[in-house]
Amino acid sequence: MCWLALGSAALLHAGAKNRDSTIRVLIVDGFSNHDWQQTTTLLQGILQAAGGFDVTVSTMPAMDTPAWATWQPHFADYDVVIQTCNDNGDNGLLEGVKQKPDWPEEVKADFETYVRKGGGAYIFHAAENAFVGWKGYEDMVGLSWRPAGYGTAVQISSLGTVDHIASADTHATGHGPRGDVLVTRLGNDPIHEGMPPQWLSPDIEVYYYAQGPADHLHVLAFAKDSDPKLGMLWPVEWTTEYGKGRVYVSVYGHVWPGDVQPASMRDAAVQTIVPLALEWLARRPVTYPVPSDFPTADSESVRPAPAPSK
Repeated sequence: MCWLALGSAALLHAGAKNRDSTIRVLIVDGFSNHDWQQTTTLLQGILQAAGGFDVTVSTMPAMDTPAWATWQPHFADYDVVIQTCNDNGDNGLLEGVKQKPDWPEEVKADFETYVRKGGGAYIFHAAENAFVGWKGYEDMVGLSWRPAGYGTAVQISSLGTVDHIASADTHATGHGPRGDVLVTRLGNDPIHEGMPPQWLSPDIEVYYYAQGPADHLHVLAFAKDSDPKLGMLWPVEWTTEYGKGRVYVSVYGHVWPGDVQPASMRDAAVQTIVPLALEWLARRPVTYPVPSDFPTADSESVRPAPAPSK
């Protein structure tokens, strides 16, 4: 493993200040079967170290409180929204929650309008699983964690072609054990400019048979699942268009309750891709530098845990 020296982080931060004007980012959290509090803290740390981002957090109040009905994030005030909420836990319910959490209908409508009119949305890890039956959201995400036959799935062939699997031939979405995964770029795109063709990333879940409308879908990177019965290649990063808006989705960033300094968020690749994806989503020049400690096909690169200063 390669550890980033604090001096290198300072140089990256100084270089980031020379980029275009600050990108306004809204993180929406409040519920998930993952550790959403730690996820938000780690994202804040990554973006503070990157520089050039003004980050606000909007946490959905509990549904059994009056504050839930009046909760209204002002999406239009931001260049990009990072969506981390996931209501699709075991049996559809989250531990300790009396009812399945959900956004108010007005917030859902506002989010659809925001993206459709040109906003940027980063669907972060388990948020790809969320909101079964919300058509607008499923159209944005393209591929979601869903039961067999819910929609079209996408796999990557050994020749590197993107092949669609009809709903009649899908299985329920799942993943094998998390682990160190060899990620492969598929073609060229602005987010991955300057990165190697392949790299090792730690503690990744490779979802198989993620499915949905799969419209306007562009696969950016893929990896092999760890299920011994499958051993197929599946998307791990993709983008979609929703109206005039841009959407980026990836399986990076697993943070489970009880995880301490999770390698999934200390990965130098993830800490590079997050700011690059936000630049692209915000329609700014995609210029965040690819660092010297970026992982290779033979060696992962894990940094100290990012933490925002108070």
